[in-house]
Amino acid sequence: MDRQHAYELSKSKFSNKNLFKHVLAVEAVMRGLANHFDEDGENWGLAGLLHDLDYEETVNEPARHTLVTEAILQPFHLDPEIIEAIKCHNDLAPRTKLIGKAIYAADPVTGLIVAAALMLMHPDRKLKSIDVEFIMRRYKEKRFAAGASREQIQTCEDLGLSLEEFLAIALKAMQEIDQELGL
Repeated sequence: MDRQHAYELSKSKFSNKNLFKHVLAVEAVMRGLANHFDEDGENWGLAGLLHDLDYEETVNEPARHTLVTEAILQPFHLDPEIIEAIKCHNDLAPRTKLIGKAIYAADPVTGLIVAAALMLMHPDRKLKSIDVEFIMRRYKEKRFAAGASREQIQTCEDLGLSLEEFLAIALKAMQEIDQELGL
């Protein structure tokens, strides 16, 4: 499966445009991390783009989340590393590989960064208007973007990255697709 086919499949599975933007953001962050670690950017990007394929179908059954995605993707014979990484983000596979650790941390960080861009203190509400320092200040506020698990984001340390390094990679990756994200 190439990126275009994954894009079309993913887009077809989301009625909520913000969920589709989320998977685009995770894809970008995963590609940024792959580049940082000199890993396969195509596989890492596909894992990000496809990681929530079944989200709307399993929203009320979180134990099935990613398992339905695995079934949907079976006919495409993707690299097993991609499927394993997808399952890692929902704790259904052990995070022993770098790609699994990366997607686990990348998934919630995109929400944190989007929330930071939408802050009223930035009237233009654009990703290019924020920096890592701004995100770090918001990160420390427990009530800010409360749905973005700080514990999960902090697992960036399992990648050998400090929080600041991780946020810098993630922010840069998302800024590179700001037009697609509408931010």
